Amino acid sequence: MSDNVILTMRGISKEFPGVKALSNVDFTLRKGEIHALMGENGAGKSTLVKVLTGVHIKDSGEIRIEGHDEPVSIRSPQDAQNLGISTVYQEITLCPNLTVAENMFIGRGNYRFINWRAQEKRANEILTKLNIPAKASQQLGTCSLAVQQMVAIARAVDMECKVLILDEPTSSLDEREVALLFKLMRDLKSRGVGIIFITHFLDQVYEVCDKITVLRNGELVGEYEIKDMPEVELISAMLGKDLEDISKLKDEKKVYEGKDEVVYEAHNLSSTEGVKPFDFKIKKGEVNGFTGLLGSGRSESVRAIFAADRVTSGSVKMNDKEVKIQKPKDAMKNGIGYLPEDRKGDGIIQDLSVRENIILALQVLNGFFKPFSRAESEKFADEFIELLNIKTASKETPIKSLSGGNQQKVILARWLLTNPQYLILDEPTRGIDVGTKVEIQKQVLKLAEKGVSVTFISSEIQEMLNVCSRLIVMRDRRIVGELKDEELSQDNIMSTIAGGSNHNE
Repeated sequence: MSDNVILTMRGISKEFPGVKALSNVDFTLRKGEIHALMGENGAGKSTLVKVLTGVHIKDSGEIRIEGHDEPVSIRSPQDAQNLGISTVYQEITLCPNLTVAENMFIGRGNYRFINWRAQEKRANEILTKLNIPAKASQQLGTCSLAVQQMVAIARAVDMECKVLILDEPTSSLDEREVALLFKLMRDLKSRGVGIIFITHFLDQVYEVCDKITVLRNGELVGEYEIKDMPEVELISAMLGKDLEDISKLKDEKKVYEGKDEVVYEAHNLSSTEGVKPFDFKIKKGEVNGFTGLLGSGRSESVRAIFAADRVTSGSVKMNDKEVKIQKPKDAMKNGIGYLPEDRKGDGIIQDLSVRENIILALQVLNGFFKPFSRAESEKFADEFIELLNIKTASKETPIKSLSGGNQQKVILARWLLTNPQYLILDEPTRGIDVGTKVEIQKQVLKLAEKGVSVTFISSEIQEMLNVCSRLIVMRDRRIVGELKDEELSQDNIMSTIAGGSNHNE
């Protein structure tokens, strides 16, 4: 092993029943390097990390760690920890009711003989050394998500980690918190720690990483210097094909002939979640969106449309007829579908199968005293698994076993099965890989071509510009402007949010 190399994985293979998750994969990490591990959902990233951390035992291959003459055997997370390999996951696995110091040292030593004063002093020294804005004595739950992530990293660093794995650490952080985390990562890099960074945010990869390793379908595509890998080439490497130009697809799509027909119209709509009364309408075959900064009210607005939050005022028309939508079932009966922002909390039923999750909304509309036959539900599931290219071992696989992108496709299938007139998609591509994002964007445009009206929300402005022909701009839970056609640009959106645009209503 060369002086600068801290970790080498060679010929790593891992097979599960019916699935070859990894096939002869190599990976190299050097001291003081931030190395992105990239690939679509299902590419093998998680499996490779789980092999490295002892969650899964490799079928073949070898792992070498600096300071060991022979390949190491990692058969448990404790083995990995003893070798200086630590992982910080997207979901923080610390205890919010304990102090920062207690979280940093939990599980390390005998609690009957702990010198709490010395422990707190040591914790404060580490926090100061790493410039983490927290005190050892404060309760972890009072810290921001970013600081909680940093405390998890501080715990790993104090355990003398050589290799730090950060698995989607920024997915719940705002821009300021991400900057704080990146500062810590660069500090650890300067101290010689090797960092494996897993993220779906391409801009973050280019901001903080030195190298990229790309996996696809369980195989190694290649290792690249960040400076030698333009973003479009990275996407192509991840997908295994040239990325189709979504904007070109948008330009070429047929416009639905009945485009002037208004499907949904609301007047003076508001809800218990503080969204200010607003007017809104959408035409048949139109794709529009609500945009604005985090907390602007974009999600609250569509939740009011679907009556996911209690509606406090307003009137609604569907196809020019007055209707009452006071609860989600009313919305569903009127042909409205809603894919929520919180996939895990409001979307999937984790312990149900893919098949059961797909038929759920249609079963609600049909009534639970009129259940579908097994043959009918299997037919529905087979149809949408094929249509949306859902990667699952079986339609009976529990949905919690699927990748995030495939879970999202199942929820999309659930609503498509109800044959909606109007479909609301709130952050349908958050936390999923580039390839699945492209598939979902294409599906949205195909639905519009067939006459389905779609409201699309994404925190990525470029994605909104790719699919939407009209954008409702929000700030402070009220509508501050509307942009369409040639007005649609990132600059116009930003200036409208800032209040400096001529497009305000």
